[in-house]
Amino acid sequence: MSEALLDVPGRCSGSSTPPATRATMLGGIPVAEGLGRSELLAAQRLGEIGSVHSWELVTAVDGPGTRMTTFLAGCPLRCLYCHNPDTMSANRGVPVRAEDLLARIRRYRGVFLATKGGITLSGGEVLQQPAFAARILRGARAMGIHTAIDTSGFLGRNASDELLADVDLVLLDVKSGDPETYRRVTGRDLAPTLEFAHRLDALGIATWIRFVLVPGLTDDPANVALVADHAAGLGNVERVEVLPFHQMGQDKWAEIGMRYELADTRPPEADAVEAVREIFRSRSLLTY
Repeated sequence: MSEALLDVPGRCSGSSTPPATRATMLGGIPVAEGLGRSELLAAQRLGEIGSVHSWELVTAVDGPGTRMTTFLAGCPLRCLYCHNPDTMSANRGVPVRAEDLLARIRRYRGVFLATKGGITLSGGEVLQQPAFAARILRGARAMGIHTAIDTSGFLGRNASDELLADVDLVLLDVKSGDPETYRRVTGRDLAPTLEFAHRLDALGIATWIRFVLVPGLTDDPANVALVADHAAGLGNVERVEVLPFHQMGQDKWAEIGMRYELADTRPPEADAVEAVREIFRSRSLLTY
């Protein structure tokens, strides 16, 4: 994990947002303060502190039931359609102690049990902070809470078998089935995601495949068929979610001073989305 992952609040390079404003995104979870840089980095390496962007309670969105989805800051991908570009940089998060995040998770334990929900660690990229993620997952499992991670799988090598043993569900974002398209979308290689997918299969970890349908970018039927073939070749895929591209994150790109290449791209029509879903269903995959 990079030593640049965390910085002291108020001295975060790449972020002009005042620490007090950024802290409000945590909804009352304390920000770890009063630590020098070396002390902070040591706590980061141990997973005692992570860079957290925000969290929210959602229902039937990031896994089953009501879930507390926590967005960690920092991601190695640069997806053209990212609707949370403010989570790309680790410095746009704030340092949070694992024990404080777990205390907030414990507060909702009754809700999770009643709705068969749980926690989902998202991002950014959760596996950019594996030590912190491992502490949260282990703590949640100890409370009897269902756990999920939402990941591109690109940093799957960061996930130890011990970390994955505390994961009940993986939401695996497969951006493309074609290596060239994948690089166009993310700036990275496809192979690590596929390797991680097969590892999850070997471990028998339940997986939901997510695919974002972007007109003119990921909607080529040949590309969709490749994603479907990859998913159908796995024995642990419980469902596929085809997510239509939208423009709800466009303003965030301008706010953080990043160029947004898809400003003129329209969301896909309903019949186009359904046609793509049928490609997955033709492989006997439960698809939404």
